[in-house]
Amino acid sequence: MAAGRGGSVRSGPPAGRLRGFRRSGARSTTGRRATTTPWRPTGPKEPEPLGQPGRRAWPPRLPERPFFPPVLDGDYAIRTARDWIVKHDGAGFVARFEAESEFLARHPVQRAGGRTLLELWVPAEELDEFNAHIVGEIKFVHEFTAAP
Repeated sequence: MAAGRGGSVRSGPPAGRLRGFRRSGARSTTGRRATTTPWRPTGPKEPEPLGQPGRRAWPPRLPERPFFPPVLDGDYAIRTARDWIVKHDGAGFVARFEAESEFLARHPVQRAGGRTLLELWVPAEELDEFNAHIVGEIKFVHEFTAAP
């Protein structure tokens, strides 16, 4: 896991649906589906069970959290983890993963502010199905902690 601010940054799609968003894979003659790279800023409670190698699913949502909101821009995930989550929880993490683009396109893109502050709002009751469409492992790529 990289510390600090470096890493990949990707611009998000226009608000609405995922159509037109850059995808990291393409449908091929081997049957591989196109994928998209969502990002997930998290606090210190979520990475604990996820930090294990080979992790391919997100844990169930807390009852007070009706949506699972992966974000569509790496820089937005970094800023959220570093500037907001660290301030409230003492540490912040950013995960990156691949998911089937066709499945992601079923969920509305929500604009959380500026042009690149885009999230998918996946209802908590659909998280198991969402997890089934993750391709490969969930990787934690950034870690931020409060200054001593």
